[in-house]
Amino acid sequence: MSYGLLRRALFTLEPETAHRLSINVLARNLLPRRSASPDPRLSRRLLGLDFPNPLGIAAGFDKDGEAVDGLFALGFGFVEVGTVTPKAQPGNPKPRIFRLETDRALINRLGFNNHGHDALHRRLAARREKGGIVGVNVGANRDSADRIADYALGVERFADLASYLTINVSSPNTPGLRDLQEKAALADLLSGAVAARNAASRQPPILLKIAPDLDDAALAAIAETALAAGIDGMIVSNTTITRDKLKDPKASEAGGLSGWPLLRRSNIMLAKLRQIVGRDFVLVGVGGVDSPETAFVKMAAGADLVQLYTGFIYRGPRLPARILDGLVRLVERQGYSSVAEIVNSDVERWVKARL
Repeated sequence: MSYGLLRRALFTLEPETAHRLSINVLARNLLPRRSASPDPRLSRRLLGLDFPNPLGIAAGFDKDGEAVDGLFALGFGFVEVGTVTPKAQPGNPKPRIFRLETDRALINRLGFNNHGHDALHRRLAARREKGGIVGVNVGANRDSADRIADYALGVERFADLASYLTINVSSPNTPGLRDLQEKAALADLLSGAVAARNAASRQPPILLKIAPDLDDAALAAIAETALAAGIDGMIVSNTTITRDKLKDPKASEAGGLSGWPLLRRSNIMLAKLRQIVGRDFVLVGVGGVDSPETAFVKMAAGADLVQLYTGFIYRGPRLPARILDGLVRLVERQGYSSVAEIVNSDVERWVKARL
C-alpha cells in the first residue's frame, strides 16, 4: 500500500492512537528494511562516534525506546529516545496532539509522558549488543522538588548505555521548564550534569536542546554558558510557541508547534548559533526536515547532523531512505566529495534572513 493511502487511513484515527499503532509496528519490525548499503559519502565522525549517515529521529517519537531497531531498519543513522524522567508520569490530559494538515505541522502538549528511568534502562540494556547510535534525552518530572537534580539523575542512570545524552530544558509543555534556560539556572544544571557524567565509569557526550523562541541576547548567553560548562554540542531546536502564518483552524491549540512552519525559524537560529560557537562545536538541526532538500538546507545553515519527527508522520516510513538517496545526489550535483562539505556552506545568508 502506498503511504498516501495508509496515511489517509491513519489520519482517521486520533493522533495519539495512530502514533501508538506506528510504534507497535516499528517495535515488531514489520516494515521493509532499507536495503541499500551505507554510502561512505554520508558518514560523519562526530562526538567520538561514527555516524553511518547524518539523519536521526528526534526525541519525542519513541519516548520509551520501544522501536529503536525498527527505526534503524528504515535507514536512520541514529535514534534519540525520550524525553525520559526519573519517575514515570502520565503527561498532560488528552487530547494533546493535533494535526495541522494544511500546514504540514503538529501541535503537541504531551508533557513528558513516559515510563520513567528504570523501564527505559531495562529496554536499552536488553538491546545493548545490537549496536547503533542511541541518544537518550533526559528531563525533569513535573512535580519534582529539584528539577536540576533530575537531570543529573538522568545522566547517572544512562551514562552506561547512551551513545550521547541530551539535556532537554526547552519543552513548552512542562510549566516553568524553559526558565532553566536562564543563565544562572542553566549554569547550575549543566555543571551538575557534567559532574555526573565525569563521575561515571563511562562518559558519553552531552548535548543541550534549546527552544527556537530565544532572542539574540538569550541565545548568546546560552551559548556562552554551554561552552563554559564543557558540554559537547547543542540541538536546535525544540518546538515553537509562535503561530506565524498558519492556516489550519487548529493552530490556536496550546502546545509546541513542529513541522514545516518551523524550518525557517530554526534555520536562522541554527546559523546564528554557528557563528557564535565556531565550526568545531557539534550542532544538530531539527525542525521542518521532510525531504532531501530541507535536510541539505539545514546542514548548509550549520547543522552537522539533522533530525526529523513531524516529517516522518506526513511523509511515511520511506522518508529516511528518500532523504539519504537524495542527499547523495545533491552531494554529487554540487561537486562535493562528502556530505560533510555541505555543513556551514550557507550560514551567512541564513544569519541575515528574516522571519
